[in-house]
Amino acid sequence: MQTEVLAVLAAKDCALSAYDVLDHLRSSYPRIAPTTVYRALAALTERGQVHRLESQNAFIACKCDRHDHAAILSICNDCGAVDESAAPAIVAELSDLMKETGFAATRHVIEIHGLCASCDADVPPL
Repeated sequence: MQTEVLAVLAAKDCALSAYDVLDHLRSSYPRIAPTTVYRALAALTERGQVHRLESQNAFIACKCDRHDHAAILSICNDCGAVDESAAPAIVAELSDLMKETGFAATRHVIEIHGLCASCDADVPPL
């Protein structure tokens, strides 16, 4: 089931909720339970193949070849497109800053909301 869930997410440029994924899978698996999708998403997220967008309670397939990095997710407020970037130096700096305060980070979630290049081009200048 993880392969099917990953395929649904990989086919989209925007994030999908677990129930959106479930709806896409119902045509092939009419009796699929929500817990099956949630378990698949949890396993894929744990392996870094899927990123969870905390602000939207949604998921997107990792677009990088290596899945061992903290992703920086740029989320378009207009069209919902999500772009993924990696910036190891920024993550290392954040980790160092947290260590200075005695905080032990277990994972990083970096989300940036704004307008993608296509939507920004559609906005007339003031």
